Amino acid sequence: MAKVRVGYVCNSCGYQSAKPLGRCPNCQAWNSFEEETPAVATGKGRGGAYGGVVGGKLTSLSTVGRREEPRTSTGIPELDRVLGGGLVAGGVTLIGGEPGIGKSTLLLQVADRVSRQGGPVLYVAGEESLEQIRLRADRLGVTADIQLTRDTRAEHVAALMAEHKPALCIVDSIQTVTVEGEGAPGGVAQVRDGTSMLTRAAKETGTATVLVGHVTKDGTVAGPKVMEHIVDTTVFLETVGAFRLLRSVKNRFGQAGELGVFEMRGEGLIAVDNPSAAFLAERPVGVPGSVVAATIDGQRPMLLEVQALASKTPYPNARRVVVGLDPRRVDVVLAVLERRLDLTLGGLDVYVNLAGGLKVPDPGLDLAVALAVYSAVVGRALPGNVAVFGEVGLAGEVRSTQAALRRAEEAGRAGYTRLVVPPGLDGHPGIKSVEEAVAAVWASAGASR
Repeated sequence: MAKVRVGYVCNSCGYQSAKPLGRCPNCQAWNSFEEETPAVATGKGRGGAYGGVVGGKLTSLSTVGRREEPRTSTGIPELDRVLGGGLVAGGVTLIGGEPGIGKSTLLLQVADRVSRQGGPVLYVAGEESLEQIRLRADRLGVTADIQLTRDTRAEHVAALMAEHKPALCIVDSIQTVTVEGEGAPGGVAQVRDGTSMLTRAAKETGTATVLVGHVTKDGTVAGPKVMEHIVDTTVFLETVGAFRLLRSVKNRFGQAGELGVFEMRGEGLIAVDNPSAAFLAERPVGVPGSVVAATIDGQRPMLLEVQALASKTPYPNARRVVVGLDPRRVDVVLAVLERRLDLTLGGLDVYVNLAGGLKVPDPGLDLAVALAVYSAVVGRALPGNVAVFGEVGLAGEVRSTQAALRRAEEAGRAGYTRLVVPPGLDGHPGIKSVEEAVAAVWASAGASR
């Protein structure tokens, strides 16, 4: 009889080890290892090189039909955008986010809208009582008749899906789902096998399924990484200032990287139709060091404000403080300003901020940083109708960026008539260097260095 090898798995990140460890070397979690015994294959036949196993049927790709997966609108256009057009029948979506950020609130709103469209909805409440859900529903104005259950056994949930064929099944959360004989709820084996069983049930019944996932302290979904591979779509809800951002990081039925912007109010999560206007609502006009930048976050173009402040330093070494941007790229831009424009920054503390709380690692923000710092140092404000984007190279040249046309269109919709952009964009005179950018911005005012 073959010897069964026992392994140990971190219940926080899924790291595997031959022996239990006090601290996980991957995610640094303490006392997180659980014993896991792999299943032993019990094949009867042993003839041939593969134990007498016969291969399955092969299907030629040319004979496979083309079929668009039917979608169900969530009733929230901003959420449909992130999902690639709506919920896919039989598709499984995993949504993660910090506790209290609004995952359950958003999904209860979706359940209400889908149910009103005539689709039955099954809500598996693993963390809250039915009375708590009713209180939230009253607060959100939910009037649809949603079917609730507190039964979190994966086998029972799959049976309910097969029996009632709901249009939408919400499981809140996957960490509370149990599978018979797999250990404690929330463990690696439970989460993995529960996700697999519910995914299989969703495919067989054509039920759009949404799984709520806990997150670890570093913001990733708690549980084995294989869980994210099993599901079709993974989205994260995060807080940025006064807004909630819903970001897709994986989507088998649409484009990953889509971004939705919401605002938490008393009636629930409300979609922000014009994020650019929302992020620029409090921008001061006519203040040196403020520049409107056209950027791309994921796949969504937005207008954001880049701010800069320069002040005489009381310290031997000048400070460089960067918020929301890549500090290394900002250092490169500052070096280019000193070398190519003879802008003296050695005795100045320089502060650069991306207003609104967003963190955007976009090279296309380089030119906005350069103009904001220059504006702050010389004390001249940019004209109110100017928006900029472009990457800055070490030679002071301005390079093209991805999605330049979409950036320009977003700036035009917001009413910015003068664009300072790299060459190659039809209808806009491109600038080739930082020196040209400075001259182009202040040309009408006759500004000089």
